[in-house]
Amino acid sequence: MVSAAEAALLRAKASQLREAMRRSEAVREESAAAVASVGGRMAAVDDAVRPAQARTSSASKVHDNVARSLQAVQDLVRQFDLVREAESVILDGPSKGISAYLEAVDKLRGAEDFFTSKINCKAGDDVLRRVDELLPKAAAELETEFSRLLSKCSKPVELELLLNCLPSRSSSKDSAEGRLNAGAACSLPTLVEPRYMPLLSKLVQKSVELGHHKQFLRIYRDIRSSTLELTLKQLGVEYVKAEEVHNVQIESLNAKIAQWVQCLQIAVKLLFASERILCDKVFKGNHGSKDHCFAAVTSKSLLTLLSFGEAIAKSKSSPEKVFSLLDMFEATLEIQSEVEAVFAGDECSENRKSAISLVKCLAEATKKTLGDFKDNIAKEGPKSTTTDGDVHPVTSYVGNYIKFLFDYQSSLKLIFQESSNGDGTNSGLVSEFTGVVHALETNLDVKAKQYKDLALGNLFLMNNISYIVRSICSSKVKDLFDDDWVQRRRRIVQQHATQYKRVAWAKVLECLSSQGLTSSVGSAIEGTLGSIGSYSGTTSTSAIKARFRSFNKQFEEVCQTQINWAVPDKELRDNLILTVAEILSPAYRSFLKRFGPLVENSHNASKYMKYTPEALEQELGNLFAKKSLHK
Repeated sequence: MVSAAEAALLRAKASQLREAMRRSEAVREESAAAVASVGGRMAAVDDAVRPAQARTSSASKVHDNVARSLQAVQDLVRQFDLVREAESVILDGPSKGISAYLEAVDKLRGAEDFFTSKINCKAGDDVLRRVDELLPKAAAELETEFSRLLSKCSKPVELELLLNCLPSRSSSKDSAEGRLNAGAACSLPTLVEPRYMPLLSKLVQKSVELGHHKQFLRIYRDIRSSTLELTLKQLGVEYVKAEEVHNVQIESLNAKIAQWVQCLQIAVKLLFASERILCDKVFKGNHGSKDHCFAAVTSKSLLTLLSFGEAIAKSKSSPEKVFSLLDMFEATLEIQSEVEAVFAGDECSENRKSAISLVKCLAEATKKTLGDFKDNIAKEGPKSTTTDGDVHPVTSYVGNYIKFLFDYQSSLKLIFQESSNGDGTNSGLVSEFTGVVHALETNLDVKAKQYKDLALGNLFLMNNISYIVRSICSSKVKDLFDDDWVQRRRRIVQQHATQYKRVAWAKVLECLSSQGLTSSVGSAIEGTLGSIGSYSGTTSTSAIKARFRSFNKQFEEVCQTQINWAVPDKELRDNLILTVAEILSPAYRSFLKRFGPLVENSHNASKYMKYTPEALEQELGNLFAKKSLHK
């Protein structure tokens, strides 16, 4: 640092230079006057004038040199004074005013530039050494001030404020799941009060000038990232591992997923977007730095947020889990455009990769879960049949499962588009749905073979396949199944109905056959009158009575058994009874007409002919009635 004595000496020299300039100016004026006085004289005196002109030119050059020297000394003295003023402020610290402190830093940097440009200025070396000592101290103080100010204005955002920033929700399914309206604008929360922004930005700019930018980036990253983490923690977002969700009940898990979906949207659409704006304002003009800093601020919070989705995707597979996976897939896919916008730039590429990686992970988990579901349906315990041939619980479960699954058809099309061979059709999705039904049909065939009564086995298949067809055709999912598929299943239902009739009523119909009954009505009458044919007539009557008794027994056994069987679909039940009646009633009427007269005059004739055709049809109307009445 230059001493006071040296400064005084410089000022004395400056005074002497000014006196010399005054004298040289007087000589120049005198010479000029002399030149002017002889300017109009004869050409003969030119030789006398030339020396005077030379002296005048010499005096002007001396004057200019002295002026430049004087200005240089004044600039030097000015820099000495500025450094002395700045030193006092720097040593006192920024507590008396940050503006004055920043101004002092500018003075030191100005002096540094000044003396650096003065190569042969010995006095400047001392000043430079002092400036080099003061600037690092100033940078450290500014770091402290930046940290203090940023910490002061960085507070976790309250949940109520975040919810107020969200747009109104729709009244659809999405609302129940906490999903925001697609495309609805959000009002971003203010993370730092606007009055602090100019100073924060100035401090960052000063850090660049002082070469301490990395330290400021670290401070900003640490403070803002921890504040963001606290905000998410208030929302209930914490890092989750796969084993932590293995044993969570589905109801509880669904509630957690709904909360996570809302937190995901709040984080991306509000918090991360606001952090990006804040970072851009604080580090304005420093594009590479601000992108790097923003990526660092949000990286840990983003991974924490996504960890829940990854944990669900990697957790134990279950049929119900597919709907949770699809909810999360839709939520993460929905915000991809915001993710791309907020995490734009090369520095944020890892953040973008993390988000899209979760989308892919959920898609793969959905594929695996549906694949496991098909396998489990096909292998479902074959011995777990219904005692009455009713629709099996697994059939109704699959029917409802398919209908619920169809609600996610848009997402499923995206997930299974690779299976569509790029032909623009839904072949991949159709294959998945038909695959589930095929797995069920395979299992039903195995179950039907467990019935000892073949008629009941056919009734079971008829009921279950009919339920599948009705379930599909009564919902929007029918759009995935073409008419040929539906018609084939309806023919299969009809085939099982036909098999049921053939097996269940074969013995009853055999009793109404005339085979083995060789007598005619006429011969029986002759036998009654004591004719030659009375013996054979008596035999024929006994055989006919036995046949009536056999019919009554078989018919009652079938009716008594099948009253407990089930055909839950009323239309199918009525049609089935009608087709049985269309076969049995004409056969009974014919048998009754042909052989009834042989026994109608016998003792206790009603014992043999217990049913009139009308009573027979009424009994048929009671088939499968117990389950129907119960329902």
